[in-house]
Amino acid sequence: MADTQPVRRALLSVWDKRGLVDFARFLSQQGVELLSTGGSARALREAGLPVTDVSAVTEFPEIMDGRVKTLHPRIHGGLLARADHADDAAALAEHGIPAIDLLAVNLYPFEAAVARGADDAECIETIDIGGPAMVRAAAKTHDRVTVVTSPDDYEVVCAGMEANAGAVPAELRRRLAADAFAHTAAYDAAVAEWTAQRAGLTWPREISFAGRRQQTLRYGENPHQQAAFYATVGRDGARPGVATGRQLQGKALSYNNLNDTDAAYETVAEFAEPACVIVKHANPCGVAVADDPVTAYHDAFACDPTSAYGGIIAVNRAVDAELARAVTGAFAEVVIAPEITDDAAAVFAAKTNLRVLAAGDVPDPASPALTTRTLSGGLLIQSRDNAAAGEGDLEMVTDRRPDARELRDLLIAERVAKHVASNAIVYVRNGATVGIGAGQMSRVDAAAIAARKARAAAEQAGETGSRTEGAAVASDAFFPFADGLIACADAGASAVIQPGGGKRDQEVIAAADARGLAMALTHMRHFRH
Repeated sequence: MADTQPVRRALLSVWDKRGLVDFARFLSQQGVELLSTGGSARALREAGLPVTDVSAVTEFPEIMDGRVKTLHPRIHGGLLARADHADDAAALAEHGIPAIDLLAVNLYPFEAAVARGADDAECIETIDIGGPAMVRAAAKTHDRVTVVTSPDDYEVVCAGMEANAGAVPAELRRRLAADAFAHTAAYDAAVAEWTAQRAGLTWPREISFAGRRQQTLRYGENPHQQAAFYATVGRDGARPGVATGRQLQGKALSYNNLNDTDAAYETVAEFAEPACVIVKHANPCGVAVADDPVTAYHDAFACDPTSAYGGIIAVNRAVDAELARAVTGAFAEVVIAPEITDDAAAVFAAKTNLRVLAAGDVPDPASPALTTRTLSGGLLIQSRDNAAAGEGDLEMVTDRRPDARELRDLLIAERVAKHVASNAIVYVRNGATVGIGAGQMSRVDAAAIAARKARAAAEQAGETGSRTEGAAVASDAFFPFADGLIACADAGASAVIQPGGGKRDQEVIAAADARGLAMALTHMRHFRH
């Protein structure tokens, strides 16, 4: 590959016309002949630039409402001819094909059409055919051709040409070619997803995922790991959260910040009432619902103040100045909410290192969007755990039924348990978690850890008695033996919610009856590994 490759002729055919005229003007000043199509050619002419229509090169008009205009040997031959290949040069000469040295193309806005709910006919018409074909041809021939698929790259191409007497350096051509292949792959992935959905294919024979880099991170989970953050293209790309969030202030989000912030925001989205979730190391350490978000924050923080230090705070309401003052009373890494008022932003500004995100909305907890996990040589793909028990779903199996307060707390605890690493035990009293046991190999250990943390928080607050006394408790999966339930009862729990379905269910129910507990079965497990 030549170190530099001069540009004598460029084809410009773009949907996104940002910067097009300035880029074309630079090329023209460098003595580059401009070819173009449709609206791009019109924009260049209106700017007073000399431009040749592609139809004049192909000697064939655009037909079928523009569906066919660049799919022609005189275009693709000009892009695919290889440098230093005598046969290719001879073919160009024999057929009167002009070599094209630079291609600037960006594609019809298919994703935007789908996102705004356009009908099938419009979406189909925005599936670009000629654009991806030209981009791939130019990228394949990057030993000679420069391919530009984003207006953001115009400036670097101009700088490269200025520094190299009108030629584009090989290193830049390689990078742009890689970007081009990634761009068409992401575009095709979005089209494939949409067509699979229309065909009713939950699990198509082949599946593609695409993302756009949002941020290169300093490192991953640990300093020796490299990492970057990509927003998904198509699929769940419009889901409100860290990918859509606008960061108002603070240091750049780290890998762990992003992971924990997502966990916090997905948890707080479970609740229609004002709610606050505090997450540490991907697990909730405090969750509360209340009449207002300030009370919810204080109740969530009270669950485990030690773990909440340096945590991630998520609320499902706009943050006002009062809530901002409460939040900044203790050290936190990130605050995320649908909206941050101007008054709240002014309060946060005094904490310059605090990362503050306005997500624009709250994600829909009922969304069936897919989640993925990598394995060696493969992917595990599943629909999101978008189910949660309602009052009408519960089977009351004990002699005593929960009262109204217990029932509300049971339903809150069950929703929190969805977001706690298994084995998970969650105690809730008066709308707030008072103890959380996460990620234990034994459910008995999870129950004991949650109770111990509740006692520690109470002692730290100078309280007497146990916070788990009279609490509702949720288990993310059934109790395989009565010992886990007995541990909850010994901690003072008065009501239990669990999936049921174990071989010893009757033994567990009998243990609950013997201790006067109310117990409801959901018949719905919430493992989170």
